[in-house]
Amino acid sequence: MKEQEWIHCPVCGNKTRLRIREDSILINFPLYCPKCRKESLIAIKNKKMNIIKEPDAQTQSQ
Repeated sequence: MKEQEWIHCPVCGNKTRLRIREDSILINFPLYCPKCRKESLIAIKNKKMNIIKEPDAQTQSQ
């Protein structure tokens, strides 16, 4: 049986509801954290997580 690890939130560091195995590959995956209620776009390969940063749409004040 393959070893599994919890995915941790890149914002607050808590465990999310997902686990990965050593052969898991995620590309452009929207990871939601129920604790801090933030969503991050991530990529995982060989148990290494890369955070894909996208600019947030912000309203402009005049």
